[in-house]
Amino acid sequence: MVESPKQLAQESPSANNFNNNSEELDNKSADSIIITTETIPKPPYEIHKVCLPPYTTTVRKLKHRLFEIFFSDDPLSIFRNHSFCRKVDLGVRCVFPVFQWLPSYNFKLFGSDLISGITIASLAIPQGINYASLANLPPKIGLYSSFVPPLIYSVLGSSRHLAVGPTSSASLVMAMMLSQMVSFINEPVLHLKLTFTATFFAGLFQASLGLFRLGFILDFLSKATLTGFMAGVSIIVSLQQLKGLLGMTHFTNQMQVVPVLTSVFRHRQEWSAKIFIMGIIFLVLLLTAKQISKKKPKLFWISAAAPLISVVVSTLLVFLLKSKFEDVPKIGWLQKGLNPPSSNMLYFKHGPYLSLAIETGIVTGILSLTEGIAVGRTFASQQNYQIDGNKEMIAIGVMNIVGSCCSCFVTTGTFSRSAVNYNAGAKTAFSNVVMALAVLVTLLFLMPLFHYTPNVTLAAIIIAAVVGLVDYKTVINLWKLDKLDFLACWCSFLGVLFISVQIGLAIAVGVSVFKIILHVTRPNTVVLGNIPGTHIYQSLHRYENTTRVSSFLILSIESPIFFANSTYLQERILRWVREEEERIIEDTEERLKCVILDMTAVTAIDGSGIDIISELREKLEKKALQFVLVNPLGNVMETLQCSKVLDLFQFKGLYLTVEEAVADISSYWEHSIP
Repeated sequence: MVESPKQLAQESPSANNFNNNSEELDNKSADSIIITTETIPKPPYEIHKVCLPPYTTTVRKLKHRLFEIFFSDDPLSIFRNHSFCRKVDLGVRCVFPVFQWLPSYNFKLFGSDLISGITIASLAIPQGINYASLANLPPKIGLYSSFVPPLIYSVLGSSRHLAVGPTSSASLVMAMMLSQMVSFINEPVLHLKLTFTATFFAGLFQASLGLFRLGFILDFLSKATLTGFMAGVSIIVSLQQLKGLLGMTHFTNQMQVVPVLTSVFRHRQEWSAKIFIMGIIFLVLLLTAKQISKKKPKLFWISAAAPLISVVVSTLLVFLLKSKFEDVPKIGWLQKGLNPPSSNMLYFKHGPYLSLAIETGIVTGILSLTEGIAVGRTFASQQNYQIDGNKEMIAIGVMNIVGSCCSCFVTTGTFSRSAVNYNAGAKTAFSNVVMALAVLVTLLFLMPLFHYTPNVTLAAIIIAAVVGLVDYKTVINLWKLDKLDFLACWCSFLGVLFISVQIGLAIAVGVSVFKIILHVTRPNTVVLGNIPGTHIYQSLHRYENTTRVSSFLILSIESPIFFANSTYLQERILRWVREEEERIIEDTEERLKCVILDMTAVTAIDGSGIDIISELREKLEKKALQFVLVNPLGNVMETLQCSKVLDLFQFKGLYLTVEEAVADISSYWEHSIP
């Protein structure tokens, strides 16, 4: 009998259960289904009832479902049981996380943040120049992107260790996508306008995801996809730096492997051995510094200071030996001071340029957002504190929106700076403020010093920064763990290298989605057996000591049953039955009498799934086989009841456990023998 919990509580312990009930069916009862059967001897064990969940209205179910989708972390829980003033205070702290640590800020914390901020500034200055060059932007834009966004993040961000600035991947992707339609050499003003516009849309997209709590969309960018993508981007970045490393003046604007290598070898006459040797020396020094810091974390400052030291040394070398390095390409004159606001440069005219800016903004926004949140969560877990992903999306989005109006391009939390910030002992987000002030001093007073900085040094710094993005260990593990993930990784990698960033990323996401569809439409089904001496039933193929139960075929489905997989499941179950009957004939065992379907792992069922259950029962009855359901979950039970399918399982058809089903049905067979 299937009854509501209220009715079950009113019954006596000795009441007959669902399978042994002798009452008449009450059509007027909306809360129960009562099955009429013949009276049989009571077995010497207890058979538990399969209960319906408590009644819940459709509105409450929908509300609960939406809450679990968008508010799984229950963000409003902190406001409960507090006075109005306290709620206002908590609200301000939630919107502006700076007020969570600022009231208790002290000189000791300031000392740690000061050292960390100065340390990451030494990395941010050369990185800002490099990544601006990577995005085909003036160096000053790169430095300015390390000034304004960190100030915004220090107010809105919830991570203590995330260091904000431009990244190599977003810079490269932006350059690659914009260069498809606009030449930064022939149309520098339009290119700059589209850069700021793309940054605006990136921030708008990021903030919208956080505001509407849609961060789960980023879950479609699997680790395998991002691993292949970042590896492809890093190789493209490195190949692009051959222009600076070889001292070339003519170079292709295309970003695929074949055009880049073709351009390199087509202009062999421009290669400079002197520049190449100089670049290799600095590249070896930078990579050596990274290895030292990697092996000995306490020496993190060596890797952090190496880029700035390389810039200073190479600049002094070129300046002091002007005559010998006259033909070396240099950054050139950089004007001191702050850039004017760029809000008037945002491009909103309808046309292909606006579409390009929106597309570029969304792609770079997704990449930077994924990297920023992943890095923030990594360091938060190491210090045993949590960050709110949706708040981080809003913070990163707002700083990009503001940055687009202040001559900045796409920024996020970077792994290299954050690692340095963490190892330097940062305690709060104030280290970003210190870094921003150091960059401000550079913008106001030190810009002319970069006049003689050679481009080959910047190329070496970029190559040293991106080679770590090739995570070959993860690729090897993907091959061992999941071949489809490995395929997605390689699709992303090869797509970026030989087609384009967008197509490569789209192909990889497509493979990942195909993997999900494959798992959904072809769920796992297993045959269960009994572990001798226990009441446990597990997979026959997984546990060697499990044994088949004579006359029973026990199956388990490990997925929801709905339209996408219902036909497959029906065919697969009938195939299991056919194979079992063939095995029984071959082994001359007792014939198959009952098929038990364990629904413990079936989390949901729809109309198509209901139809399949009914059809299976009919087809098995024609084979003189009893069909039994075991332990359907609450929402599945409700659906079965509403569809009247439970009427088909009136007698010996529904049990709480496989063990009870086998014992009760076996006992009934024994008592039914004349």
